[in-house]
Amino acid sequence: MPINDPHWPRADVWLAQDHPDPEIVVVGVPSSQASLSPSRADLSPLEVRDRLSRFSTFHGEWGIDFGGVTVRDEGNWPVSDLDMNRMPDVVEELAGKLARSSLTIYLGGDNAITRPLARSLSPDRSRIGLITFDAHHDVRTLDLGPTNGTPVRGLIEEDGLPGANVAQVGIHSFANSSAYRAYCDEQGITVLTVDDVAQRGIGSVVEDALTVVAVKTDVVHVDVDIDVLDRAFAPGCPGARPGGMTLRDLAEGVRRCARNPKVVSMDFVEVDAGADRDGLTLDAMAHVALSAVAGYAERA
Repeated sequence: MPINDPHWPRADVWLAQDHPDPEIVVVGVPSSQASLSPSRADLSPLEVRDRLSRFSTFHGEWGIDFGGVTVRDEGNWPVSDLDMNRMPDVVEELAGKLARSSLTIYLGGDNAITRPLARSLSPDRSRIGLITFDAHHDVRTLDLGPTNGTPVRGLIEEDGLPGANVAQVGIHSFANSSAYRAYCDEQGITVLTVDDVAQRGIGSVVEDALTVVAVKTDVVHVDVDIDVLDRAFAPGCPGARPGGMTLRDLAEGVRRCARNPKVVSMDFVEVDAGADRDGLTLDAMAHVALSAVAGYAERA
């Protein structure tokens, strides 16, 4: 049992406040049936909550204490046993019924949840923006169904989201194919690679993504696939590879998105809790999700 020091407020205690009119709503979406690689990502929403006692509500480098931000944890949705064809409809319906808040944080789960969460924001998909932090383009063909490798393509081809409303940050070196990059170019998707982050800095790259997406839309969903990190930071992500982003850069990028008022929802996905080593990847997921809360606390 962690020591309860009133002068060191813990993130798990913050999350447990159950505020009746929250600024932030947190939901677990334990889906992994659509994963191309076998995964226990369905375990991660509960496991990452368990790691929060290790974190405070104060970001000492940014000088931000989010302890005053009101929150309600809605628990986990019962979707872990749904197949990949049924899950998206249920998730979209549940997301549409959520009480309104300024920011909804979804703890996944695999990347297949991104598509229904994004399309739940508006029936007019031309007014929805999508920013992804991801090693992959997620534009695999839909021949095998709505897997965790298809959410961006599904949103464009079947749900009517314009490709020009999508910006992708952190695309890796050997994690995609030339055919899928060509598809992104044809659809007008803005692609920002790990090298762009290294050369220009995460702040400049994310501001470009927000400019491309937020200016032309009413609401923005941000998909944070933890496999965008270098595998050294994310051994529990099946899709993580060497040469990815640093945890510090990802946290800063997520912070900058969360402080933009058009960003109304974010998902954190693709951590296989069953394959994690010493909680390293779950801690990374917790760190990045809490960075979103800190970013939200900066909204004017």
